[in-house]
Amino acid sequence: MQRVRLDAERGYTLRLVADNVIPEIVVPDNTEWVERFKFESPMLTEFWGRPIYLGATVLLPRDYHGSTIDYPVLYRQGHFSLRNPLRFQVGEALHGEWIKDDFPRMKDDFPRMIVVTFQHPTPYFDDSYAVNSVNVGPYGDAILQELIPEVERRYRIIEEPWARLLDGGSTGGWEALALQIFHPDFFGGTWSYCPDPVTFTNVEGVNIYEDDNGLYKDRGWFKVPVINSREINGEVRVTSEQRNRFELVSGTKGRSGQQLDIWAAVYGPIGEDGYFKPVYHKRTGVVDREVAEYWRENYDLLHYMQQNWSWLGPKLVDKLYIYTGDMDNYYLNYPVMEMEAWMKTTQNPHYPGFFMYGRNRGHCYSGPVTTAERLKEMAQHVMRRQPAVRDTPWWQY
Repeated sequence: MQRVRLDAERGYTLRLVADNVIPEIVVPDNTEWVERFKFESPMLTEFWGRPIYLGATVLLPRDYHGSTIDYPVLYRQGHFSLRNPLRFQVGEALHGEWIKDDFPRMKDDFPRMIVVTFQHPTPYFDDSYAVNSVNVGPYGDAILQELIPEVERRYRIIEEPWARLLDGGSTGGWEALALQIFHPDFFGGTWSYCPDPVTFTNVEGVNIYEDDNGLYKDRGWFKVPVINSREINGEVRVTSEQRNRFELVSGTKGRSGQQLDIWAAVYGPIGEDGYFKPVYHKRTGVVDREVAEYWRENYDLLHYMQQNWSWLGPKLVDKLYIYTGDMDNYYLNYPVMEMEAWMKTTQNPHYPGFFMYGRNRGHCYSGPVTTAERLKEMAQHVMRRQPAVRDTPWWQY
């Protein structure tokens, strides 16, 4: 840190020294339970004109290396991390469940499955949002056509939709839902926790389809600041103007590495300067209606379901499980509530989905069960959907 003094009379020419080097990321060694790998992505390298890598961290079931059977897989979405999937640690609670069938009296008490987290950072953010974007790159194609095939080539995974599950929270919650909705034939079910806006009628306080300004609400003879985030008791945490100024200070042209910028980069069209075109101006707040429509037509998950339900609906039945706190700090519960209200009206097929709200719970509510209990729930979901002719050597419960 360097302290500087700004003096208008003396001018603002300052000499700054950048002499601290950010250390390289240390990749943990593989263990009996967890393995990691990465590779250069041909698609993303071509898009960016320099090497871009994809990676995965893989949690293995008990006796994986001593068996020859194939397993279901949970692809867990979220921010960049090299930590063990599900925060698995030997000696902790999940490990105790993971190895329960080590003891004769508890034989076959816990599902054996593989859990995989992805690493797909971008030059804009620590995560790509797992979709194709004109600004960020073809990450959706790269994940589906390069990363997942590489995972399934390296590990004994049942390469069938009914055996591929998704989950994740916040950014990962949106990704888990988007991957299932955009690729309904590839995945067999998703558990989405506190997902980022599933429709853009409330993007951290801003309705990009109806509001004229992203910094304040016009009430006629007075203006009210847009609230970007709140505490679970309703107190204001940050206004939209404060949040946008923070991102501008952190980096212009969307290079702050922050939340509003990555949404704008992923969801927006290309601007005249070669960077993304924002949905609203960070200083004036003026909403760009053309950009808002671009967001709707390409990335609004509720709108996509509404426009395609005749063919998409049958493929999503019994696959959508969504959880959020009813006082989510970023107002993410309101888009979820809008999706739930519409799904209750669906016909041919009628499928209301599964929605659960944590009362007075903030970000990121994932339901009233433990990780181990959720994995059992997922395993039962797989067993319900697998072909009747197939046995289940991976789990007998």
